[in-house]
Amino acid sequence: MKPTPDPRAVLTEELLRKFDTPGPRYTSYPTADRFAESFGPADAVRVLEARRQGSSTAPLSLYVHIPFCESLCYYCACNKIITKHHERATEYLDALETELALVVESLGTGRPVSQLHFGGGSPTFLSDAELARVMQALSTAFRLTADSEVSIEVDPRTVTPTRLAHLRQLGFNRLSFGVQDFDIKVQEAVHRVQPFEMVRELMTSARELGFVSINADLIYGLPKQTPETFARTVRQMGELRPDRIALYAYAHLPERFKPQRRVAATDLPSAPQRIAMLGDAIAGFLSRDYCYIGMDHFALPDDSLAVAKREGRLHRNFQGYSTQPDCDLVALGVSAIGRVGAAYYQNAKTLSAYYDSLGQRLLPVVRGYSLTRDDELRRDVIMALMCQGRLEFEPIERAHGVTMADYFSHELESMRAMAQSGLVEMEERAIQVTAPGWFLVRAIAMVFDRHLQSAKERHQFSKVV
Repeated sequence: MKPTPDPRAVLTEELLRKFDTPGPRYTSYPTADRFAESFGPADAVRVLEARRQGSSTAPLSLYVHIPFCESLCYYCACNKIITKHHERATEYLDALETELALVVESLGTGRPVSQLHFGGGSPTFLSDAELARVMQALSTAFRLTADSEVSIEVDPRTVTPTRLAHLRQLGFNRLSFGVQDFDIKVQEAVHRVQPFEMVRELMTSARELGFVSINADLIYGLPKQTPETFARTVRQMGELRPDRIALYAYAHLPERFKPQRRVAATDLPSAPQRIAMLGDAIAGFLSRDYCYIGMDHFALPDDSLAVAKREGRLHRNFQGYSTQPDCDLVALGVSAIGRVGAAYYQNAKTLSAYYDSLGQRLLPVVRGYSLTRDDELRRDVIMALMCQGRLEFEPIERAHGVTMADYFSHELESMRAMAQSGLVEMEERAIQVTAPGWFLVRAIAMVFDRHLQSAKERHQFSKVV
């Protein structure tokens, strides 16, 4: 694994002007903006039944979306419902169980699952009894493998050490704490106050309870942040020493996400300050023996994510980098996105539409996308760059029956321009992302994105750095 350079030294103003443009994070290809409403419930049934009837015995991945939050975080771009009325969860779980029954009807019961993730919103909005209810329904419908990864996103303000013990008893073995920043002024500016001491107590309890992996999310570029205050947050996170750290760049898109309209643009750090924060964070985590996985992920050397990076086994799905093989993802809940075979699908984004479909005994799928052969080829190319940092021509050509030099003649010409900027190295039969190129790997992958054709389409995405 090559050493990770300091982005402050390699991301020059010239490079940023040229390559720091809005672009997808490539948790899928094609990206969700390509999904069409012509793909509906009948199409979802078709792909689920095709998997049941096919020869695939690979374990599934499951995602469960719990949309509720007690309070609004101003930076948030997730699909969520702000409410203090916890009784609303009952109707939602009734609907979730109906959806689960419809999925099993098409897919078959008892299918093995190697990865289960609860996201939101705040999954820990649910009570202990409600979480137990969901886990019971899932364990009846599917079969978790002995080594399955069972994870849940945790809002530190909604749990106690006692609640963490309950999660462990339910079978969760991985936690992801939403931290974002420890500075009180930043927390107040984004309406999410949670003291460092609270998170420290919870992480200590999680270790004592035997959770296999603990992740913490941080965001740089938030209002009121400065390089100095964020460096302190990095030091504090280093003291807590979670197994994994996800470091995201805040994307200020108030025209798309209403909560962000409460963020004053004048409170946001400048572009040079953001680069300084990123550089300080990378240097800080590397000095504490974390491995830089790529883009926005760090992991301790013995964590499975770092091991997968060293062994060239990284994958990428809707939750980001993963150790799991490229498996089908069954998604449950409002707005959830799944993938089965060569198709992506997304559920209704509002509770009313979600409930209405399930009331008619229809899967709540409102849009999706069936991949073409070109899409599958480009997905393999983009994921090789995003996950391995290296694109070998031979396996791509063998799998898809193409000649890279002919099929991607225009794209390879663009790669040569990136090579001149030091982002990649062009070999006779491969493309190698350089150490500086990792900071702009999204821009490198975008070269192979056939759907990303206009500047207008790009503006809906966050910037690369």
